[in-house]
Amino acid sequence: MSRLTKLTDEERAAALPTVSNWRLADDASGISRSFRFETFVEAFGFMSRVALLAERADHHPEWSNVYGRVDIRLTTHDADGLSVRDIALAQEIDALLSEA
Repeated sequence: MSRLTKLTDEERAAALPTVSNWRLADDASGISRSFRFETFVEAFGFMSRVALLAERADHHPEWSNVYGRVDIRLTTHDADGLSVRDIALAQEIDALLSEA
């Protein structure tokens, strides 16, 4: 298995438009997004669906939940920054919302 590497500046510039609702960290080490839901149950349901995606990808988010808000940060610790795994998981998370 090949080791994941941090995206180069050029790769990051090409990848970010594919996850336009995600914010790049000031140090470019990851991306984050805040999601809002009407209820805690909706937020928790969303987190459960993301957890299944993350487990399948063996790539787990840093996240928090307060009532109807879910904040997610994606970074690849093994690559010491943003990698293709983060972009791919962000795209899958975004697809969950379009399915709802």
